[in-house]
Amino acid sequence: MSETSKPTLHPASLLAHGGGGVDPATGAVVPPIQPATTFARDANYRLISDSHLYGRDDNDLVRQIENLIAELEGAADTRLFASGMAAIAATVRTVKPGGTILVQSGIYWGTTSWLRKHCDHAGIALIEADAADTARFCETLVESGPSLVIIETPSNPWLTVADIAPIAEAAQAVGAIVAVDATAATPLLMRPLSLGADLVIHSATKALNGHSDVLAGLVSCRDADSDAWSFIRTERHDAGAIISSFDAYLLLRGLRTLALRMERMCANAQVLAEALAAHPAVEGVLYPGLADHPSHAQAKAQLHGGYGYLMSVLIKGGGANALAVAGRLALIKRATSLGGVESLVEHRHTIEGDATGVPENMLRLSVGIENADDLLADLTAALAPIRR
Repeated sequence: MSETSKPTLHPASLLAHGGGGVDPATGAVVPPIQPATTFARDANYRLISDSHLYGRDDNDLVRQIENLIAELEGAADTRLFASGMAAIAATVRTVKPGGTILVQSGIYWGTTSWLRKHCDHAGIALIEADAADTARFCETLVESGPSLVIIETPSNPWLTVADIAPIAEAAQAVGAIVAVDATAATPLLMRPLSLGADLVIHSATKALNGHSDVLAGLVSCRDADSDAWSFIRTERHDAGAIISSFDAYLLLRGLRTLALRMERMCANAQVLAEALAAHPAVEGVLYPGLADHPSHAQAKAQLHGGYGYLMSVLIKGGGANALAVAGRLALIKRATSLGGVESLVEHRHTIEGDATGVPENMLRLSVGIENADDLLADLTAALAPIRR
């Protein structure tokens, strides 16, 4: 191997080193935080560093994260945003007024709600369709001829695993861009760009950071020369949807343990899903790792290394029982969000209301890295008072 050649590393190794080596100036194994927003010029008014003009785009920590994610995704380029919704908004704004967006139904309510408002304001046609039926979704795509197709897989909270490859093929035939929100999978379980997607989005607030202390988002592209990517890069720079250097530091710190965390979280989720599916107080469990889940076959083909950390549980007896179960949990915390080291439970109907079709007896679980027996004991105790 030559001195300039670079070995191909396992994602776990890339992550452990934060996608970089030691700081060349000091030898530090942790990159320094650079809080500066502007950078000085010399007496001839030349930049002291050609790659450092202004903090909005010229942050070395942010660049390190972007390079790391691009390598994990097999992407041509990546941009870090201030939040997952900021990343989605920049992607959606690639569509001009008069255009059409096709979005998968039954996905994260924050995305759907914002899309409806934005498209109404901007004069963009919005079509919502179920991606569980791949053939019908592709028919809708071809019939409507959208500029942008947005899918989320696995979806939140239904855990549908959309078949990316045929959707991307149908989109290509009509000149549409496909963006995949892969927050619930992370690049360790799924690489949408390799399946034909044009863009992949993550709310890095979730499992990528993993510690519930950072708001961040990411968009990666398959073609860095595309008009869409040029717009997204400009949108991030000009609109200023950036995160602070300290938040970038926390995100990179969290990413270093992503491989270990995902391994434990997926293993815990599988244990809980199987146990809850057999519990007499549970009406059903939505988790793609279960053989009876409608997306199990697709998940088995498309996800690698596990079925994720997110699941939804339907409690017998309706919404009152579901809320009571959530209230009795002691170890699992009642809170919004997902992907952290701590397990969380959320009553989705309280958050979304009647209009979204989320049943009142649904509890969404984000499974963390705790001991699986402790998590199961907590859930078993909370379910015990329900009449069978």
